[in-house]
Amino acid sequence: MLLRTFDRFFRHDASGGVLLMLSAVAAMIAANGPIAGQVNDVLGAKFSILINDQGLSKPLILWINDGLMAVFFLLIGLELKREMLEGKLRNPRDIILPGMAAVGGMAVPAVIYAAINWSNPETLSGWAIPAATDIAFALGILALIGTRAPVALKVFLLTLAILDDLGAIIVIALFYTAELKVEYLLYALVPLVAMWWLNMRQVHRIAPILMLGAVLWVLVLKSGVHATLAGVATAFFIPMKDKWGKSPLHSLEHALAPYVFFMIVPIFAFANAGVALEGMSADALMAPVPLGIIAGLVLGKQLGVFGLTFLTVKAGFAQLPHGVGWAHVYGVSALAGIGFTMSLFIGSLSFADPALMNDVRLGVLVASGLSALIGAAVLVMAGNPAREADKAEAEPA
Repeated sequence: MLLRTFDRFFRHDASGGVLLMLSAVAAMIAANGPIAGQVNDVLGAKFSILINDQGLSKPLILWINDGLMAVFFLLIGLELKREMLEGKLRNPRDIILPGMAAVGGMAVPAVIYAAINWSNPETLSGWAIPAATDIAFALGILALIGTRAPVALKVFLLTLAILDDLGAIIVIALFYTAELKVEYLLYALVPLVAMWWLNMRQVHRIAPILMLGAVLWVLVLKSGVHATLAGVATAFFIPMKDKWGKSPLHSLEHALAPYVFFMIVPIFAFANAGVALEGMSADALMAPVPLGIIAGLVLGKQLGVFGLTFLTVKAGFAQLPHGVGWAHVYGVSALAGIGFTMSLFIGSLSFADPALMNDVRLGVLVASGLSALIGAAVLVMAGNPAREADKAEAEPA
C-alpha cells in the first residue's frame, strides 16, 4: 500500500514541485536550527580529485552547483534539442506567442532589478536573477490546479519556460564567465569534435559521448566559462536517431528525468535555499537585492509576460491558444514569477558574499511563494470554460 502511494506520488505531474517546496522548507529549518553550523561545515568541506597534486579541489557546495547542475543542464539541453527537432519549437508559428512572452518575462524583471540597484555596482551584477522561471515548480502548481485550467495553457507555459531556460543559458554564457583561459577552450575543441563525429555516425551507445562530455566539463570549468554549459553542449551531440531508427536522446532524457527532478534539484534546493533569519526584520525585504528580486519576479514577470502576449495578439502576429482567455494568461504570467532553482543558481554565480547570497535566497523564496499563490488563485477563479460547457451538455435536461 505504501509503495503504491509513493508510486502514485512520483508519477504525478506536481511531484517535482512538491519535492522542491519540501526541500526549501528543510533548508530553512536547517539554516535556522541547531544543526546550522554542521550543515555549513559539510557544504564548505573540500572534496578533491587530484593526480600529482593537479586536478579539482572544491567545496561540496560548488560540486553541487557546478557538477550536479551540469547534469540538470544536460537534461534541459536534451529537452531543447527534442523540442527543436520534433516538438513545440519546430514550427516557427508556434513559437511566436510564447517566445514574445519569454522575451518580456526576461527583459522587464531584469530592468526592474537594475533600476532598483543601479547606484550599487556590487549588487547590480545580479540583474539576471529575476529573469528566470523554474519549470518544475511552475508546472507543478499548474498540475495541482488540474482540469480547472485549459490543456493548451500547460503547452503555452511549458514552451515559455523552455525558451526562458534557453535565454538563461545564453545569459550565463555571455555575462557570468570568469577570467577566460583560452588554452582550455582550445583543448575543449577535442572532445567537442569527437562528440560531433559520434553524433554524425548516429551511434547507438552514448556512453562514449557522456565520457567525452565529462572531459568537456573539466576543461570548460578550468577555462572560466561556467561548467554547466558543458551539459547543454553535450546534450546537443546526443543523436536523435541511431542507425536502427531508435532514439538515444529520448532514452537518455527518460532515464535522467527522475534523477534530476527527484534527487539533483532537491539537493540543489536544500544546499542553496536556506535563509538565515537571525537578526533579520521585515525591513530586510526593502534592501536593494531582495526588493529588486521580489519586484522583478512578482511585478516584472506579470508585466513582461502578460504585456508582450497582449501586444503580440493585438498586433495580429499570433492568437491565444484554444480555450485560453486573458485571465489564464495573467495567471500564467504570475506563475512565471516562480524563479526558485534557476534564480538561486544565477544568484550563486552573481555573488560570492554570503550576506548578499542570503539576501538572494530571501528575495527568491518570498517572490516565488507570492507568485505561486497569485498565479494559482487567478487560474482557479478563471476556471476552464470549455470543460464547464462540456459538463453542462452532458447533464440531462
